[in-house]
Amino acid sequence: MSMFSRVKERIHVLYKKLDDIQLFRRIGITYQVFWNLFLLFIVFGTMSLFFVGGTAAGYFASLVKDEPLQNAEEMTTKIHNYEETSQVFFAGDTYMGELPSDLERHEVALDDISDYVKQAIIATEDEYFYEHEGVVPKAIMRATYQELANASTQTGGSTLTQQLIKQQILTSEVSFDRKATEILLAMRLEHFMSKEDILEAYLNVVPFGRNASGNQIAGVQSAAIGIFGVDAKDLNLAQSAFIAGLPQSPFGYTPFLSDGAVKESIDPALNRMSTVLNRMESEGYISDEELQDSLDYDIQGDFTDRTPPITEKYHYLTNEILRRATPVIAQAKMEEDGVNLDEMSDAKRAETLESYAAAASYDLSNSGYRIHTTINQDIYDEMQSAVKNDNLFGPEKKGEQEEVGAVLQDNKTGAIIGFVGGREEGSPDKQFNHATQANRPTGSTMKPLLGYAPAMEIGAVQPGLVVPDTPMNYKSNGKPINNFDRSHKGLQSVRKSLAQSRNVPAVRAANTVAHESARETLQKLGIPINSEQPHESSVLGTIDMSVEENTNAYSTFGNGGKRVESYMIERIEKVDGEVVFEHEAKETDVFTPETNFLTIDMMRDVLKTGGTASSVPGNLNFSADWAGKTGTTQDTQDSWFVATNPNVTLGVWIGYDSNHSIETTVNGLRYGPRNQKIWSDIANAAYSVDSELMAPSESFNQPEGVVSRKICSLTGAAPSKACEEADLVTTDLFNKKFLPDSSDDLKSERYVTINGKNYKARSETPDEFTQRGLSLSGDLFGVGNISSYLPDSVDGIVADEEAPENGNTPGKVSGVSLNGDSLSWSKHDASDIVGYRIYRADDGSDDFKSVQAVRGNESTDFNVGSGKHAFYVTAVDSIGNESSASDIVEADDWTSREDAEQEQNDDSDNESEENEDETENDDSSDENNEDDENSEEDSNEDE
Repeated sequence: MSMFSRVKERIHVLYKKLDDIQLFRRIGITYQVFWNLFLLFIVFGTMSLFFVGGTAAGYFASLVKDEPLQNAEEMTTKIHNYEETSQVFFAGDTYMGELPSDLERHEVALDDISDYVKQAIIATEDEYFYEHEGVVPKAIMRATYQELANASTQTGGSTLTQQLIKQQILTSEVSFDRKATEILLAMRLEHFMSKEDILEAYLNVVPFGRNASGNQIAGVQSAAIGIFGVDAKDLNLAQSAFIAGLPQSPFGYTPFLSDGAVKESIDPALNRMSTVLNRMESEGYISDEELQDSLDYDIQGDFTDRTPPITEKYHYLTNEILRRATPVIAQAKMEEDGVNLDEMSDAKRAETLESYAAAASYDLSNSGYRIHTTINQDIYDEMQSAVKNDNLFGPEKKGEQEEVGAVLQDNKTGAIIGFVGGREEGSPDKQFNHATQANRPTGSTMKPLLGYAPAMEIGAVQPGLVVPDTPMNYKSNGKPINNFDRSHKGLQSVRKSLAQSRNVPAVRAANTVAHESARETLQKLGIPINSEQPHESSVLGTIDMSVEENTNAYSTFGNGGKRVESYMIERIEKVDGEVVFEHEAKETDVFTPETNFLTIDMMRDVLKTGGTASSVPGNLNFSADWAGKTGTTQDTQDSWFVATNPNVTLGVWIGYDSNHSIETTVNGLRYGPRNQKIWSDIANAAYSVDSELMAPSESFNQPEGVVSRKICSLTGAAPSKACEEADLVTTDLFNKKFLPDSSDDLKSERYVTINGKNYKARSETPDEFTQRGLSLSGDLFGVGNISSYLPDSVDGIVADEEAPENGNTPGKVSGVSLNGDSLSWSKHDASDIVGYRIYRADDGSDDFKSVQAVRGNESTDFNVGSGKHAFYVTAVDSIGNESSASDIVEADDWTSREDAEQEQNDDSDNESEENEDETENDDSSDENNEDDENSEEDSNEDE
């Protein structure tokens, strides 16, 4: 190559290098330009970010500036302050059911929740739960953009922590203010609570739609039980996925309608379940095989059956528990708040009580209390069944059925073991509890409580003492005191009067007790009274009481004279086991052991032959030492029977709510025996469950202070010789403090009766007009003449004065007539007539002989029998003076003496053998006459 060529090539290479250098220079310049622009963009971008961030931060700060800073205790308290359904338990911690509530919820620990549920909830609701600190920024930005863009589909940006804050601390309001506060509080809560605590709280508060009963539910435990009938810890994978899908739209996805029926289509819920399972698989919680198995699972086949609310079976019982528990919770809340009602005016006190009662009522249903009762479930159920026999109840009256109320109480503890609130337990239409709320007059069941037991306390009466059942008027208004049969039994013992339920003796006994003492007794017995009661008539049952109150009063007799207040709520606890209330027994001494036993012993006779409840032993399937009392009120509007044994007391009432009269007889049973049959059926029902409770082997123990003594049954005093001779001695029990300290004043006396009154016969009084009777100094029992009320074995009580005597010979008896075989005359007007003599002459004779003495001046007729006789009558006074003969009266076929003599002359020529026959006839006639006289003497003795 020539030198030129080589130079040319070098020049070409040089130019090429110059071009490359220029290219590089241009590239460098361009790079510098772009780099500088990038740096400038970064600077401006950063400045913009700071500006936007500052603006956002300022805006965020402005949104939450009014939110008070909450400490850990405040926030955690609010988080755990969620409503929970309260539960009720029978005696022995037997589960009864849940109290009615708008929302069913039951707290459960995280360890008692299936892992599948936890995984499903996290995979579906918050996949970054264990990484974030309360919020996920990109989720918030996404949700914010969707909100600003008004996107039709929004994926949501709330973590479980945020949802918990919204559920427990904030509201569901849709606003930037509320969202900003939610973010702030969620981030703050993460510093106070662990992830496990947050997850546990969330699973206890989140709503899950409805259960198989149609009730709203919240919390995974309620969802598990309410939808599948299992505890949360026992949920399988498919069930867990189904439940985990519900919170996004609880009522959209819930499979149940408000009545508990399954929806016609549950496809939305199944689709949601599929979504949950797929997310669990994508997050690695389950395998493909588990996914497929769960998708193929028949989830609807696991749905549980409807569980009826406790009010459906135990309407009366549930309402009664709420009625008793409400004031208990209200009192606890007032004590916690330091409320002192004594310092308030009446109006303020009433307002405060009403306010706390309302709060307590709400808490009872929604604060998760555990209420433990004294009710024995089996006995309670059997008691309800025992009153289902419609044949034992009267007809409907004006749309009302005859109702029943009953209470069975433990004597020693006061625990109500069971009750019957009405004939239809479980009916929502029946609100009124006839065992605890129906206040009715108690009739004669009040007699032992207010009459005989208090009178025995002061020694005024004893079982064997006589308290007359004779006419008596009330002191206050002068009206007569009537017995149920409108008659009087006269002189009989307290024991017999109680067994026969006589009214007058009960009033007499009650009147021996001072008014204030009687009031105190009623108050100790728990009997409600006003400021004026008791009245004189109260002993007959005019005070209104509930069956529970009456039964509780009678349990005093079953507990040795000590009343233990009845109760039904054993204790109330919170969910964590803290005891809010626990029953404390309240025992009151009412009667001494001696008085108590004597009353018991008398009430035993009520159930024996002759007592008003004699049908009871034959109706019972078992035997026990029962003592009780019947009761009937005015116009037969109420019928009662209450009885006690050493273990329990059972009281039963029947009647109409509107005070209609009870039917006298229903299906062949009078109202008293009919009620006693109902009582027996209830007792038998309880016995079928617990025989030892209803039929204790022991009997009531007789205290050492009660002794047996002989008394005169006529007076109740120690028997005199006259009482013994009259065979009136009996034996009965006494409180040895009040034994009769002297014998009675009875003496055997001859007496006569004048104008219905018995007087001592004078020494001159003919024996034929006297009888043997008993005399007692003074007016026996202060009731006047009681002769007409004496027992059949007693001839008479003699007044402590001699028969009157006017000193004159009685005048002639008038008005004598003979009608067939009846001889009659007019009563003599003299005041000292002790009787009449009847004289008779045989046919054809004027030889009158005294054939009969008629005692008493009021008896004015006599049966003389048939035959041809003539009669006259005389009056005899107290000293034996006799009047002249009355007019003679003759039988219709009487033969006069003249006619008889003529007939005798006509027969004077008869032959001697006829005379002999006549002589024989005369002998026979004499024998007949002798027999007649003996017969008349026998007749006189009988008379």
